[in-house]
Amino acid sequence: MIRALTLAAILSAATLPAVAQEVTRHRTPGSNFPIAMAVEVPAGRTQVLVSGMVPAVANADAPRNSVLSFGDTRAQTKSVLDRIEAALRSIGLGLGDVVRMQVFLVGDPDKGGRMDFDGFMAAYTERYGTPAQPNLPARSVMQVAGLVNPGWLVEIEVTAVRP
Repeated sequence: MIRALTLAAILSAATLPAVAQEVTRHRTPGSNFPIAMAVEVPAGRTQVLVSGMVPAVANADAPRNSVLSFGDTRAQTKSVLDRIEAALRSIGLGLGDVVRMQVFLVGDPDKGGRMDFDGFMAAYTERYGTPAQPNLPARSVMQVAGLVNPGWLVEIEVTAVRP
């Protein structure tokens, strides 16, 4: 009888909703670089995986599918972050809910085929690590050989957590 009551109590507790805990973002010790060293997502939080986003056409008069039609790395990063923010807002989330970011940069022809990390960071730091939005994601940035459209220099995918 005692075992049955104990089992019933355990099963009842397991079905109670989990108390929402905060996401913990660990900064890199001794660094002010605007990414988290690690992010802890507590049990019971819903993770939202956002597909890779790419830039919108910035100059319709430029040759179709060219870098000129989408802009440089900074402009493309800004466009992609705008699109990510809009996608998140459409499902009740925001950039501050992002816990993981993967960034794919194509080598910029104007930079000798090397990715323009400075251009990416210029647009990224307008959105992350600011007083208005201090929540930093864990992040990876990598140079890739190319993306589907030859004019794209930037693609970003994110994981967000629903508060």
